[in-house]
Amino acid sequence: MGHGASRLRRLVHEVAKFGAVGGAGVLVNLLVFNLVRHVTDLPVVRASVIATVVAIVFNYVGFRYFTYRDRDKSRRTRELTLFLLFSAVGLVIENGVLYTATYGFGWDTPLQNNVFKFVGIGVATLFRFWSYRTWVFRALPAREAVADAESILEREQRTRQRVP
Repeated sequence: MGHGASRLRRLVHEVAKFGAVGGAGVLVNLLVFNLVRHVTDLPVVRASVIATVVAIVFNYVGFRYFTYRDRDKSRRTRELTLFLLFSAVGLVIENGVLYTATYGFGWDTPLQNNVFKFVGIGVATLFRFWSYRTWVFRALPAREAVADAESILEREQRTRQRVP
């Protein structure tokens, strides 16, 4: 199998893991949104922002410890800062769609709120996927990845040599 095929396979695997965490994050986002709307009198966009923030925290944990657990962990402060920065841009995109639908077009029924919340999440997700994989959860440089793989292989070989 060629180099391009293995790169494509890795990208598909990454997209699947991103989608699993992101899908769960969408559910968290929508559940919190509707819960806040149900139990408070907050305006729709404020309720949405609260839900988005809860989902951002949920997603960071999922991305760091599941989707991108093999990525560079040496600069956690930088990683978290960039994650929050790009998440804030995503929050503005997501809630900007809802704000425009609600206040710009007057689409303000519970169904319309959920539809445009979902559309906003979709548009913001495209931006988040690109920004997280490009800037936040950076791939280990190839040299480090090779060194890591070699040290794992050496450790396995030492372990095998000790077994009678």
